[in-house]
Amino acid sequence: MNTFGERYRVTVFGESHGAAIGCVIDGLPPGYEIDLDAVRADLARRAPGNSPTATARRETDNFTVVSGLLNGRTTGAALTAYARNSDTRSHDYSADVPRPGHSDYPASVKYFGFNDRRGGGIFSGRLTAPLVFAGAIAKQILRGKFGAEITARALSIAGETDEAAQTENILAAKAAGDSVGGVIECAAAGLPPGLGEPLYGSIESQIAALVFAVPAVKGIEFGDGFGFAARRGSEVSDGMAFGASGEVEFLANHNGGILGGITTGQPLIFRAAIKPTPTIALPQRTVNLADKTSVTHSFAGRHDPCIVLRAIPVIEAVCAIALMQFDLTKPI
Repeated sequence: MNTFGERYRVTVFGESHGAAIGCVIDGLPPGYEIDLDAVRADLARRAPGNSPTATARRETDNFTVVSGLLNGRTTGAALTAYARNSDTRSHDYSADVPRPGHSDYPASVKYFGFNDRRGGGIFSGRLTAPLVFAGAIAKQILRGKFGAEITARALSIAGETDEAAQTENILAAKAAGDSVGGVIECAAAGLPPGLGEPLYGSIESQIAALVFAVPAVKGIEFGDGFGFAARRGSEVSDGMAFGASGEVEFLANHNGGILGGITTGQPLIFRAAIKPTPTIALPQRTVNLADKTSVTHSFAGRHDPCIVLRAIPVIEAVCAIALMQFDLTKPI
């Protein structure tokens, strides 16, 4: 299941320590001018090796476009792009000792031990680079169509909302050989009302499906989310009134810009919970599948002490890809 979508179809290929990673995008309108510098800027935000709070693995993520783009404009053919992997250390990974909290064990069962476990294989965050590539293009189309802007931020890291405290917690976890998680908040402003295809093509279901394809995401909420459970309807009703321009205006946005699975025209807001990086330097209890023993093992490798910061452009990208699944041409 490496392909997502119907109108804007994104296929991701490659493995963390394979020769290359990339994507194929079907459904791009012909003649659309792509700003590749803007795409590169989003890729640079996600790229490893650029900060003491990130993994030391260095990859340029310099994608080469091999089809679907001519003289800077889309041709109508599938747009295919790839980036070679260059900074791999496959000897850090054991085929016999699965990492707790990672996909190693269930994947080895599902694929009869033939899965590529180096760097996590297809389950690695490395595969989010082509998602960012495809999402950066989707963001440009949504901006051109509606003036929509999709932005995300680290709402909290290890429970801290202050940026300096977040960095301090990440570096402290790194020094201890440990990791921390956090929450990313994403907003899409400028969307028109009426996008969404209930029941099973709702805005929430499309976004959630892609957000959960991002490694380490363990939860999502829209608007007030789980906060609704502890409040009364009178407290969270998004009242409406006619504004000075004669159009309907909302007096609150507890529902995150979505009602009945359809956009209201308010900012679309959701939050994703990111778990701490499972591969850490501290000893962990696991098993040796080869000799069938329970062991305590310290894992090598270069891994982020916190995934949250590098995942911010990824969450923006999957939001944009999900929004591209709706009919953007019909009258609103």
